[in-house]
Amino acid sequence: MERESFLRDRLIPIGTVIVAIVAIWYVAVIFLNAPFERDTAARNGETITFAEIVPKTMAQERPVLPAPHQVAAELWDTTVNKAVTSKRSLVYHAWVTLSATLLGFAMGTVLGILLAIGIVHNRAMDRSLMPWVIASQTIPILAIAPMIIVVLNAIGLSGLLPKALISTYLSFFPVVVGMVKGLRSPEQIQLDLMHTYNASSAQTFWKLRWPSSMPYLFTSLKVAVAISLVGAIVGELPTGAVAGLGARLLAGSYYGQTVQIWAALFMAAGVAALLVVIVGLAHSAVLRRMGARA
Repeated sequence: MERESFLRDRLIPIGTVIVAIVAIWYVAVIFLNAPFERDTAARNGETITFAEIVPKTMAQERPVLPAPHQVAAELWDTTVNKAVTSKRSLVYHAWVTLSATLLGFAMGTVLGILLAIGIVHNRAMDRSLMPWVIASQTIPILAIAPMIIVVLNAIGLSGLLPKALISTYLSFFPVVVGMVKGLRSPEQIQLDLMHTYNASSAQTFWKLRWPSSMPYLFTSLKVAVAISLVGAIVGELPTGAVAGLGARLLAGSYYGQTVQIWAALFMAAGVAALLVVIVGLAHSAVLRRMGARA
């Protein structure tokens, strides 16, 4: 019964969507890459039919849109066939980006939680700081990242920390918003009950507000860890970095290697998905530890 439910509710719908996306992708490959083949045939004084165009669009060296099998082959070649220490390995580049991501995510999480605690417990911070927290996210990260990198390089800070700070800038916001909502989630009757117990503010926080905020915290962390990866990638672009997924994207853009660009994008998506899954598993473990029913 559970197996049938899994097939009906999970596997079949997800599989159908994936097949549809791949089919649309292949159709787009034909139409976007076909003009190059027609132009090539015209320059050579040849006449080319649609049946001859289709296979050629699937095997171009620098296509406008690479085919799924080209991206898959590039991913296999740069992850399995290359040593993880090689500068051509996507595993190596993913680790360089992941290190900045995790550091920025950790700093953003701590900063977000501390700000949320202050906002919840201090009315002045709530009225003065919260609007600035929201306003900070209206500045495009592509505009502010080069400034952060240049300023930090001017004072002698380079390498991992500048990229991590950009990840921190992006990841602290969902944590602040989620934790403010979570710490305020206990109902007034629950707060009144703690008051009748003569509980201090610290006791109310640890025994009521903090446990009540866990679902909000981990939901925010799923968003924060994914956006932290985006911040690390963006942080690699203005530095002219030679390692990292951002550097891989930049090199592919310089030399028109669209297959390399798409492979790096899929690698970044896979890393982000893995990080979200890890946060989800941690969420389930914490809820079980707190006595939640499966």
